[in-house]
Amino acid sequence: MADFPGKVNTQTSSSEPQRSYGIPAMVDMDFIRSIPGILLIAEIFVGLLVWSLIASTNYTSNPAYGWVMFVSVTLWLLSIALFVVLMLRFYQSLPSVPWPLVLMVFYVVAAVLYVTAFLADAVSVPSYRLSWHAHLGASAFFAIVVTLLYGASSYFAYLDWRGEGQNAAASTVPV
Repeated sequence: MADFPGKVNTQTSSSEPQRSYGIPAMVDMDFIRSIPGILLIAEIFVGLLVWSLIASTNYTSNPAYGWVMFVSVTLWLLSIALFVVLMLRFYQSLPSVPWPLVLMVFYVVAAVLYVTAFLADAVSVPSYRLSWHAHLGASAFFAIVVTLLYGASSYFAYLDWRGEGQNAAASTVPV
């Protein structure tokens, strides 16, 4: 019993491999290269154009532009958050959330809200020429473009939710 302390090994070792937590290791490049990823990047970019074109005008003179600004800025911020969640695979830490259904509902709601924003935007463009008349017309054009982008994302999210082209053993990775 006297030689017991001499036999104790105090050196520790980890059986897990060393992990790299650098940004390149965490970014899902397959998502960025996929059609839903490209659509989401386009939605963010075109959504930015919608609200920045309206923000560069005197939009407070027409209450309809307040609605367009609310929809476009809110969905722009939510789309950025969704892009970060999907790009960095944060959804894997929440496996109980039905991500295909969440994505489909988000995109459908976004498309419907943008349809209303587009209609409010297009109807509110003044017929007389103002210094910012072209900005308002361009924002209406980009609002319908982003509506179509959200519609396309809704379609792909629906296909993913239905499981088109996958078997029952396929992964539940969204989009």
